[in-house]
Order: sequence, then structure tokens, then C-alpha cells
Amino acid sequence: MSVVENSQIDRILAVDDTRDNLILVQTILESEGYEIDLVTDGVSALAKVAQSPPDLILLDVMMPGMDGYEVTRRIRNNPQLNYIPILLITAFHESSVVEGLDAGADDFIRKPFDTDELLARVRSLLRLKHSLDEQRKMARQREDFVSRLTHDLRTPLVAADRMLGLFEQETFCKISPEMKQAIAVMIRSNQNLMQMVNTLLEVYRFEAGKKTLNYESCNLPEIAAEVVSELAPLATEKNISLKLDTSQLENPRENAGAVMGDALELRRVLHNLVGNAIKFTDTGGVIIQIWETNNHWVNIAVEDTGYGIASEDQSTIFERFRQGRNKRSGSGLGLHLSSRIVEAHKGSITLKSELGRGSTFTIQLPKKSSDD
Repeated sequence: MSVVENSQIDRILAVDDTRDNLILVQTILESEGYEIDLVTDGVSALAKVAQSPPDLILLDVMMPGMDGYEVTRRIRNNPQLNYIPILLITAFHESSVVEGLDAGADDFIRKPFDTDELLARVRSLLRLKHSLDEQRKMARQREDFVSRLTHDLRTPLVAADRMLGLFEQETFCKISPEMKQAIAVMIRSNQNLMQMVNTLLEVYRFEAGKKTLNYESCNLPEIAAEVVSELAPLATEKNISLKLDTSQLENPRENAGAVMGDALELRRVLHNLVGNAIKFTDTGGVIIQIWETNNHWVNIAVEDTGYGIASEDQSTIFERFRQGRNKRSGSGLGLHLSSRIVEAHKGSITLKSELGRGSTFTIQLPKKSSDD
């Protein structure tokens, strides 16, 4: 049986400039229960795919105007299309298998083809298509579940935070110093969990394409100064230094260190990087440097003298749920979210680190132009 289980009928698009070849393919495939669409040129094929993507494309290589290679490349370069298997059909000695595969085709079959071989290749590619579609479906369901779960978790966490705050303030009754200390620990733990939930929710908003950035003129030195002021007590508590160095900026010049971006999201990135630097540094300190490059880029480097990151972990440090080996490592979401935010601003984030000598995270963002 070539018709897919659960009564879904696979739809195949056949593309060939020779009408007799199309009729032959249509007869073979319709007898197996497939639904067939026929077009005679590459331009029509692309229009058909854009209008109603098929489950599989049988594509003749040698066609006048736009050949099968170019059709394949355009389909593969279209980010709006999910994966569609492409089976190239070619006559002997008329085309290159290597060129077709490099263009993005999945398989080749030669003319004149054997009916059983054609059907076998069609079944094989459709199995691959169904498997990938099912994986995408499961991924969407998982992400939707996590998004809903994290959103629902915020309500009780916020309520618990408010109630614990009232307890700590002795709103209802006097409490002992020991109880007040215990409540303070509960508040910190609850806030850490709430921060983790918020970060997870933001990650899935980005990955689901539901995150909207509010672009405006952002003064990065001012944002960095706010972050340093907020996190300075943590550095003081650990007896390490925390400094902001903007001496490399041309301070008298207007818009020095300015970018077009979402101020709240950029602040989130800096808060995460500086907070991590403080957390993983026990001696020495953390310095944030801001400078411009070629009047086109604004750079921010967060450098610490902490534990450092092993070389084998550096290539995956920005991946989702990639936790460091240090016992203080968190969920592995903060750096992933930071990288997504920077990428959304058309910038880059890089890492240089050495075990025992600290780490430097460097962000590069497009500078705000006078036309913005």
C-alpha cells in the first residue's frame, strides 16, 4: 500500500516538459493511490509549490528555460517551505548526479526508469517526509506545552513571592529572627525559580517566532551603568570589583555607543552576562568595556577573573540547556536566550576563556546611524 496510513493521501508534483512522460508518471502513481499534479516547466512548478506544497516532487532535469537544478535550488532556498523531498529524473549521460545533490535533491532516477524502482524510491522519500513531519509536529506540541506550562507557573510563583514578602515585613504578626532568616531563603529560592520560568518562557517565544522587539535608540553606556548599579551589591558582598569602562568612546560626540534596539532585551543580556561573571568570580573582579569599531559597530566586553570555561564546552555554551561543569551553573538557558536576543539585533556574541584565568564575553551590535 502506498497510500499513507490514517487515510492521508500523499500528493506528488510531477514536472517535465514532455507531456508523454507526465502521462506515464501519472498513470503509474495514480494506480498506487497517489494524488498527482502535473506541470510542464520550472516557473509553473515553483508557483505550484508556493501555492500548495506537495509531499514529494518528481522533477525532470533537462527542461528549457529553468532546469531542474535551478528549481531545486530555489525550493531549498525558500525559508517559508517545510522540507519537500525532490526526486530528479534524468536521461543517461545528460546530467551530473553531483550537481543535483549539491543543489539539494534527495535522489536520482534514470530514464527509461523501471516502474518498481520508481515506486520504491517514491515510497522511500515519502517515509522520510512523514518521519520529519512527525518530528516537527512533536516539537511544536512540546514547545506549546512548555510555553503554556511556564506561563501558568508564573501566577502561583508571583503570588508566593508577594505573600512571603508580607511575612518578611511582619504584616500579620511578629516573627523571630530565625523565622525571618528562613523566609529570606524561601524568597530567594522562589525568585530564582521565577527567573528560570521567565527565561524559559522568553526562549520559547523567540523560537516560536512570537517575540516582538520594540526598536528605539538605545544608549548602551547608560544601560550598562544601570546594570552595574543594580548588581554592585552582589560584587561588594563577594569582595570583588565591578567596573564600567567607557573611556574608549568619543564621549563628546553625539550618539557615542548608541544602537537601534529593544532596550529591555539588551538590558536583559547585559544583566545576565554581568550576573554570571559575578557568580563565577571569587577573587579579582569584573570589568565591562564599551567601544566602537569603524564607526559601524558598538562592542561590549564583559571580562572576569573567575573560573573560566573548559575549551571542550566553549563551542556549545550558547546552546539551549547546555549547563557548565561548575557546580554553580544554572539551567543553561540564560546564555542561549542572550545569543538569540543579540542575533535578533543583527549582532554577534563570542566567548574567549581559559580555565583558571577567567572569561570574556564580547557583544558586537550595529551602531545607530544618523538616518535611524
